Amino acid sequence: MAAERSGGGDPARTLALLWRKPQEPKPVGRKPKVSVDQIVTAAITVADREGLGSMSMARVAQELGVGTMSLYTHVPGKAELIDLMADVVLQERDLTPEGTWRERIKHYADRTRTVYRRHPWMRDVSMVRPPLGPGLMDGQEFVLAALADSGLEPKQVTVAHVAVEGFVHGAAASEVDDQQLEAATGESGDSWWHARQLFWDDYFDVERYPTMTNLWNAGAYDTEGTLAERERGSWEYGLEKLLDGIEGGMR
Repeated sequence: MAAERSGGGDPARTLALLWRKPQEPKPVGRKPKVSVDQIVTAAITVADREGLGSMSMARVAQELGVGTMSLYTHVPGKAELIDLMADVVLQERDLTPEGTWRERIKHYADRTRTVYRRHPWMRDVSMVRPPLGPGLMDGQEFVLAALADSGLEPKQVTVAHVAVEGFVHGAAASEVDDQQLEAATGESGDSWWHARQLFWDDYFDVERYPTMTNLWNAGAYDTEGTLAERERGSWEYGLEKLLDGIEGGMR
């Protein structure tokens, strides 16, 4: 499906909802059938179970057992709802500011990775223009505080922050691709590659791709464990080298 993007709703309404700041006096009369929190929870449930492509205002209303128009009283539309969903699941990270700066960044990365694996539809949400809610802002403060304690200069802190966020969210999103594909097709990544052994046997040209061939002969592609375990190893290696590079900038 095409990626949805955060930050696409009305700024004033979206920010008021993200921070749960009422914009108007509470109405007098019958108690509302649903609340913002119930709507967001139902939307996350639908997206977790059926994918973000199936999440709509009508589908969420069906999940709650109310009319679709009941939702619009609280949330203007799908764009604002996606911002609320993304920010709520980011709050699940429950970040703990303990340990060295490197340990804190690793903690942040691991908790963010867990959120993506728990909610694979996050892969389909572009946060180039992010939801400026507590889930996102608490995470940014956490990473900036860790980097500020590392000994970097202020300008280096902000540059390193962009690098960390780019790696963590990008790698986490990429990793859940296989999870989503396996759920959609019933075929694991390992099974998919096994079925394409024919490519290596009959089509791969060792003279056209000498570097790949040399690495293969040197055992560089020898693998152990499942695809998920290998992805975890790649994740940890990439993060370690990123942090090594940041640490090198302190000298």
